[in-house]
Amino acid sequence: MNRTEKEKMLAGELYQANDPQLVAERLQAKELCHRYNQEPVHLNKQILAELLGQETDAHLEAPLRCDYGHNIRLGRNVYANYNLTILDCALVTIGDNVFIAPNVVLTTAAHPVEVASRIAGWEFARPITIGDNVWLGAGVLVMPGVSIGAGTTIGAGSVVTRDIPAGVVAVGNPCRVIRQLEA
Repeated sequence: MNRTEKEKMLAGELYQANDPQLVAERLQAKELCHRYNQEPVHLNKQILAELLGQETDAHLEAPLRCDYGHNIRLGRNVYANYNLTILDCALVTIGDNVFIAPNVVLTTAAHPVEVASRIAGWEFARPITIGDNVWLGAGVLVMPGVSIGAGTTIGAGSVVTRDIPAGVVAVGNPCRVIRQLEA
């Protein structure tokens, strides 16, 4: 059985991002993001629900950008400030009561380090999971395959390349735990 490029993408395998189905889905997400971003004062929950494929009580300040939208799962009471970018080639799960500061990037997408494979258009994706009650500071980058435990704070400007446990403060590039939080 031949799998589609989308099936390969969602399974974490190498896939061709220029596949016509994937290009069409990204174009639809760009159009919905554009429409959503045109109403930054009165955020349009209907457009957001269409983009995500489900209703949400999240408050995502415009501008918002994502690759597909339908690979994003938001918990209750999620707030994201300006310029949230989510490259959701794999599932991005964001828990309840998550606060996201301005200019945060969540990227599930990556490319092979081998030059020939990269030039040939190969890509892969790994899911991101953010637990309940997490705060991501301004300018945080969360890289493919990372999980951040519940109740954790990630300091501004951090580059999160590895899993971060629950209940800690972590900062830096690469992001490292600097202290445990009281329960």
